[in-house]
This record gives sequence, C-alpha cells and structure tokens, in this order.
Amino acid sequence: MDSLDDLITTPAPTAKRPLLGLTVLAVEDSRFTSEALRLLCLRSGARIRRADTLHHARRHLRVYRPSVVLVDMGLPDGSGAGLIADLAQASPRVDVLLAMSGDFDTHDAALKAGADGFLAKPVANLGQFQSVILEHLPSAQRPSGLRVLTDDRVEPDRIALRDDLAAAADVLSRAPEGRRLRYLAQFLGGVARSAADTPLSEAVDCLDELLASGQSPRRQRDHVAAMVQDRLDRARAI
Repeated sequence: MDSLDDLITTPAPTAKRPLLGLTVLAVEDSRFTSEALRLLCLRSGARIRRADTLHHARRHLRVYRPSVVLVDMGLPDGSGAGLIADLAQASPRVDVLLAMSGDFDTHDAALKAGADGFLAKPVANLGQFQSVILEHLPSAQRPSGLRVLTDDRVEPDRIALRDDLAAAADVLSRAPEGRRLRYLAQFLGGVARSAADTPLSEAVDCLDELLASGQSPRRQRDHVAAMVQDRLDRARAI
C-alpha cells in the first residue's frame, strides 16, 4: 500500500530520475523480465507493481490506478491485447499504455488494440525504457530542462532466471501439447532472448516452427526440455 505521504504529495521528476512520482503496473509472467523492469523503474524513480496473469492484473486495476501499464502480449491466461483494448477505452484512461513482447510480429496487433507504443524484449536499456514512457507521458508530468540520455543496461538477478527455467521444466515434464505448448514456447523463447541464451532461443524457435506447420513437436519438445534441465543443473552446481 502507498504511504499517507505518497497519497498527499507527488514528487516532481528530475533529470536523473525522470519517472519520479509514477507508478508502473507490469503485467508480465517472466520473473527474469519482471526483475529487469523493477531495476529500470528503481533507477528511473518510479514505483512498480507486478501481475503475472490477466486475471491478477484486472483484480489489481479494480483497486489501484497506475500511471503506466506495461502489458506482455503473451500471458498464461490469454493475449495481452484484450487487456490493452479495455484499458485504452477506459475512462479515465491510464497515462501511458505500452505492449511488450519478444515477438515483433505482435507489434501491429498491440497498436491496433490501443497501445501507445511497443517495447521489444529484452527490456534492459535504461535510456530506451525512460524515453518510450516519457514520449507518451503528458507534458506536465515530464521533467523540465535537459535530460542526459544514458545507454546503461540493467542486469537482473540470475535467481529470477532460474525460477523461470524451473517453471518451464515443470510444465515440460508433463509433456504439454496444443495451446499449453504454444504458450510455453512463447514464454521460454522470451526468457532465452532476455538471458542472451542463443542456443536455447534457436531450439525454441525450431519448436515454434513445428507447431506452426502442424508437424509433430514431440522430439523437439523433449530436446528443449533436456536443454532447460541442463541449465538448471548447472545453476544448482554453482
């Protein structure tokens, strides 16, 4: 909950902390990406809350009104496009509504649903993160004067990455098929790209191609499962 002081006064943004006074809701299922967003908000002066499903996001929005909402396009209980469309049409509307995805093919669908902009994953560049939000923020809420554009990148805690891999390994152990496997491929592909794990990213892309073509994904699914387990085993050994 916000403190009484937070509710009474809203701190003014500064050149070094241009998002000071803003509250960000990140609707994101990956703990690794969420940790990156937390660090970006911390460095920028914004407060952040997280919802890992559409259901949790809608429940949160019944109680709180954030300044900025970041919505992942692929979530466990559906596409983020529906939530974006609802928020874009709501009154009062949130100040900034952005879509996020590691799949740029979702860009047009996100903007058509009503998103102000699109953040391509991995989201790690501090200057880019701040600029995309400030670009769509009302002028009265932007910092006055000059702002130094930084190229700094955040490095999320690898424990969050291990949590994502463990969650994926748990689902893969049940030999998922159909929609569940398609969601898992989307989730794991985003995690792999955010972690700069090219071999895993390429293996997941291959799985995606098999799913799209209607071919049997079982062998590739098992290969991806083995790769995920190998990374977990190595993480535990450190």
